[in-house]
Amino acid sequence: MFIKINPSWQKVLSTEFEKPYFESLISFVKNEYATKRCFPKGSEIFAAFDHCPFDKVKVVIIGQDPYHGLGQANGLCFSVNDGIAFPPSLINIFKEIQSDLMIPFLLSGNLERWADQGVLLLNATLTVRESEAGSHQNKGWETFTDAVIQKLSDEKEHVVFLLWGGFAKKKGAKIDRNKHYVLETGHPSPLSANRGLWFGNKHFSKTNFYLEGLGKEAIKW
Repeated sequence: MFIKINPSWQKVLSTEFEKPYFESLISFVKNEYATKRCFPKGSEIFAAFDHCPFDKVKVVIIGQDPYHGLGQANGLCFSVNDGIAFPPSLINIFKEIQSDLMIPFLLSGNLERWADQGVLLLNATLTVRESEAGSHQNKGWETFTDAVIQKLSDEKEHVVFLLWGGFAKKKGAKIDRNKHYVLETGHPSPLSANRGLWFGNKHFSKTNFYLEGLGKEAIKW
């Protein structure tokens, strides 16, 4: 099966695309997009990979579902298109960046600028039905994104994995921590952040300190 995805990922994931579960998944997704309104738009389903080639990955942030409101999702976890109101989790991410790095509150919620610098913004599930959170879960996306994380862990070194909340921590449980830098904290959602589990984690400055220590360029958050 040929999937339209960045060539570097096509090479790394080619065997995954041939597995029966993936063929079933794509069949399901095609039917959903043909019969219901789903997000992100079809051309952006693999946007996280297209903006961040395998050989350029320096940081991985793991999300769960795409946003399911009209115009929100653009294929990158936590990211929204320009002109869309910031969801609460994204507001809290920007607040932490503001306090951690002492920079003004960010004005654009479109995180393509991070992805283009080597931040893989990976949702566990890459598609969703409008207004139905979790509607495309347990159809095969999770198996696929587990394989993506495993490939990164096995075939790369010195990647920063940012695991926010219990779901992401579980998703990243098999990352080789002898080869990679793993930072864990609570989820940036208000429920977690208001309980003191998000703010003050300093993940953004810690990430840059680690990258600079390797002689790599820091992320312009």
